[in-house]
Amino acid sequence: MYTTLISAAQLQALIDSRQPHRVFDCSFDLMQPQVGKQQYLQAHIPGAVYANLDTDLSAKHGVPGAHGVLTASGGADLPASGGRHPLPNREKFAIWLSSVGFTNDMQAVVYDRNGANYCGRLWWMLKWAGHEAVAVLDGGLQTWQAAGGAIASGEEPSHFQSNFFPGPEKAALVTAQTVASQLDRPGQTLVDARAPARFRGEVEPLDPVAGHIPGALNRPFSDNIGPDGKFKPAAQLRSEFETLLAGRDPASVVHHCGSGVSAVPNLLAMEIAGLGRTGLFAGSWSEWCSDPGRPVAKG
Repeated sequence: MYTTLISAAQLQALIDSRQPHRVFDCSFDLMQPQVGKQQYLQAHIPGAVYANLDTDLSAKHGVPGAHGVLTASGGADLPASGGRHPLPNREKFAIWLSSVGFTNDMQAVVYDRNGANYCGRLWWMLKWAGHEAVAVLDGGLQTWQAAGGAIASGEEPSHFQSNFFPGPEKAALVTAQTVASQLDRPGQTLVDARAPARFRGEVEPLDPVAGHIPGALNRPFSDNIGPDGKFKPAAQLRSEFETLLAGRDPASVVHHCGSGVSAVPNLLAMEIAGLGRTGLFAGSWSEWCSDPGRPVAKG
């Protein structure tokens, strides 16, 4: 079972072994949402299913609550988080997995062309749905191609409908209410994955309010990737996170970003580093700043 990273060679061996598996291409572009599917049609790993961040890995609509915040509990169609990319609830996610032929006995492999920014979302969601056997292709499609891996183009044949059954959650989803209740308490360490200028509130291209959650630490998600396009070695990641945390308990960490997507590489990196599986505030800054009553810090 691969649970964090899988190399191009290991993926090739998995394919050759004919063990049950499914590969997912999660390539995406926030500014041009149609580009990811176009890139997939041009080139993808044979047999890969395209997983669209906007339509497959996010709820199609939210239900407004107080201050316009998405309600996250009750009802078959309600999302599981707020923010710009609200999580679909686990039942909706399981229906999508079943529609693409994914089953509980399969090894999932996820990749993108974007430094693991988008495929991390599906990695985390499968853990959240109780599925441990999911790994990120280290280095993405670029590394697969460099290793001589086969490439296909165009649409793939549809898969037969299957039945994926969610199990006990293996990843911790943290709500805005929990984050707010634990502000400035030692039991919670917030780590923000956005670029430094956004974190400091100097620019804000996507959300209506600039700044960050008070007390948060900043580690841009791209800091986890080395010059070769792969995750840095485990020992290096551990050293960098221990420096960032400065004695804080790794188990107290809650990751977030703008909409809960680019935070996941930090979460994955901590797990690679042997620091455990930490929490994700999936609504992130976009949900936090939707309530004018919540505090905002700059600088």
